[in-house]
Amino acid sequence: MEAAVAYIDINAPLVERCRLNDRQAQAEIYRRYAKAMFNAALRITGDYAEAEDVLQESFLSAFRELSGYKGDSAFGAWLKRIVVNKSINCLRQRRLALVPLGEQHHEERDEAAPSAEDEADAHYRADVLRRCIQELPDGYRVVLTLYLLEGYDHLEIASIMGISESTSKSQYSRARVRLRELAAQRGLS
Repeated sequence: MEAAVAYIDINAPLVERCRLNDRQAQAEIYRRYAKAMFNAALRITGDYAEAEDVLQESFLSAFRELSGYKGDSAFGAWLKRIVVNKSINCLRQRRLALVPLGEQHHEERDEAAPSAEDEADAHYRADVLRRCIQELPDGYRVVLTLYLLEGYDHLEIASIMGISESTSKSQYSRARVRLRELAAQRGLS
């Protein structure tokens, strides 16, 4: 009797069909993941057209390199890693300049739980916050996005971006401070 498998990807049969260059399976994988992967690319690149390019390149690479997917994690997680790496490479091509290490900001405060706001106000505030994130310098925005929105830790971010873990932490801390400033300027304190 075989040992129990700890993780089974529900997309495994579809991925196997993709390995055989089944165009319908590839279209279905694209349909399932395109929106989420586009949003991840957009949060990192900050540019709609570049995010579209990253999305297309990522899917092409994924379909070409399916032999590299071993099935030991979710297909979506493997694909997201490709999207994140291609998004960061896109920024590097734009000559990503991380803000140099200097004095560290350690402004930490617990955010109070939001009061019961109506849905329209919550959507407005979220939209303003998204625009504020897009205004952050590339280095700040990428680290903040990878840490807060994509769930990577600072060691992983350092590895992905080719920076030190302390630089990742510094970029994140500075991004939070700058984001608070931008939000306050727009009345979101």
